[in-house]
Amino acid sequence: MENEPSWLSRRTDDTELDTGFLANVLHEYRRSYGLNQADLAEMLSLDQSYVSKIETGQRQVRDMRTMLHIAERLGIPPAQMGLSNAALSPVSPPSRSGPVDPTDPARRSQHTWRRVRRHLNHNRRSFATLSGALYRAAFPTGNSTFLTRAEWMPSEPLPLDSIRLAWDPVPGRSTPITGTEPEAHHTLPLRAPGRRFDRYTSAVRYLDRPALFENRPSYRLWDVDLSSGQPRMSFRPGTYFAKLDVSEAVAHECAAAHLSGAGSRADWSELPFRELIGDPFDLRRRAVLPAVETLTLRRRRDTGDASFLLHWRDPAKVATAAGVYGLIPAGEFQPSSIAAGEATRDLDLWRGMVREFSEELLGEPEHDGSSGTPLNYDDWPLYQDLRRARTEGRITTHCLGIGLDTLTLAATILTVVVFDDDVFDALFGHSMRINAEGVLVTAAESSTVSEGVPFTEASVRRLVDETPMASPGACLLSRAWNARDSILSRRSR
Repeated sequence: MENEPSWLSRRTDDTELDTGFLANVLHEYRRSYGLNQADLAEMLSLDQSYVSKIETGQRQVRDMRTMLHIAERLGIPPAQMGLSNAALSPVSPPSRSGPVDPTDPARRSQHTWRRVRRHLNHNRRSFATLSGALYRAAFPTGNSTFLTRAEWMPSEPLPLDSIRLAWDPVPGRSTPITGTEPEAHHTLPLRAPGRRFDRYTSAVRYLDRPALFENRPSYRLWDVDLSSGQPRMSFRPGTYFAKLDVSEAVAHECAAAHLSGAGSRADWSELPFRELIGDPFDLRRRAVLPAVETLTLRRRRDTGDASFLLHWRDPAKVATAAGVYGLIPAGEFQPSSIAAGEATRDLDLWRGMVREFSEELLGEPEHDGSSGTPLNYDDWPLYQDLRRARTEGRITTHCLGIGLDTLTLAATILTVVVFDDDVFDALFGHSMRINAEGVLVTAAESSTVSEGVPFTEASVRRLVDETPMASPGACLLSRAWNARDSILSRRSR
C-alpha cells in the first residue's frame, strides 16, 4: 500500500486515531472496503466488542497467534504486521463467507480475482508507470503515466467556449473490442464451474461492487482536434459500462501479470488483451468515453495567489481510480437525464462541470443521466450564479487538452476553472469534507476545506512526483503550472 503523504490531510473530523499499529490496520481496512465493525468481526471470527476495543485502544493485542490469525483472515503478509518469524501468507481479498474451499474452482477463481483487484487498487500509480513504458517510444506523454497526441493537446490553454462540440446520434457499427474477446478471458473469474462472467463489470457488480456503480448513458468520443484554429470534439452515444469493460479489464491484466512474477518490467507477452487493443488512440476500435477533470483554483484578489482543491478517492465508493488522489470536481461526461433530446442539449462541458461542482462540493443530488426529468438550468440558482460570475469575468474557464491514462487507457478532458476568492467563498465556502466518492484534502496546515492546497511549484512537484495521484490530475497540474500566467490572468475568459 502506498504511503500517505504527511503534508496532506484527509481527516474527516478534528481528531486522529493514535491507538497502536493494529488499531490503525483494522480501521484502515474497514474504511478501504466499506465495512462496519460487525462485518469485520464476522470476517475475523471475533466478538464485535473485542474488535471495537482494539480499534479504540482499550485492548492491546500482543499475542503472536492472534496477530497471525488476523493477518491471515485479512490477507495481509505477516511480515507487514511485524511477525517477521512467521511464514508469509499470500495476499488475499476480504471475504465474508469464510475460507476458500480448495475443491470449488469457481470460489478459487473468484478469490484470485478479488486478490488481483485489491492489488490493482493499492498500486495503480506504480502500474501506470509500468504501462507507460510500453508506449513511450510510439507516443508522446504528458508525464510518465499519461499519453497524448498532437491533435489532442493545444499549445496553450483554450477558452472553454472556443471548442465546438458536435453530436452524431448514429451508433454506427458494433465496436470491435468490448472486453468479451478470448484475449480478455483471463481477467474474468468463473461464475460457476466451467462458466465465466461475461464482462468485467458483471464481476465487479457481484464480487467487488462499490457504492457508486450504475450503467449510465455517456458521451463516446468520436473525433478530436484541439490543435487547429477551430478546436472541436465530436461524440456519439455510449454507456459507462462499455468503458469499464475494457479499461478496468486491461488494468486488471497488468496487476495479474505483476502478481504472477512479471515484477518491475512491462512485457507485451504478458498482456494479450492490451496487445489486442493496439493503438490506444484509435477511437473506432474501442469505446472511449471521456471523463472531465477540473483543476479548481481559488484566486485571491489582493495578492493574485491561488490554491486548489484535492480529493482522495475511496476504494469502497468508486470503481475507477480508487485509492489515489485526484483533482475535484471530476466525473464522466454524461447527459443529465435520459429524457428525449437531453443528449444533444447537455453536450456542453460547462454544464457537466457545474453538475459535478454541485454534487461533489455541495452534496446535492446527482443529475447523472438516470432520471427521466430534464434539468432546468434556467431555474437552477447555482448555475445562474456561476453564469453571471463568468459573464463578469470573475470566473474563467479553460481546456488544456485530452489524454489517456497509461494503465486503463481511459480518456480525460483536462479543464481549469479560476474563481475570484469572494465568488468561491460565497458559493463553496462551506463545502462538504466527505462526499459520495471520497474525502476532500487540504494541506496539513490548512484550517478549512476552502483553503485547499497552495498552487505553488513546491506543492505541484510534490503531488506529481511523490504522491499516489491519478495520471490525469498529475498531467493537468503540471500543464496548468506551466501556463499559470495565462490561466491566472484576470484578462482571460
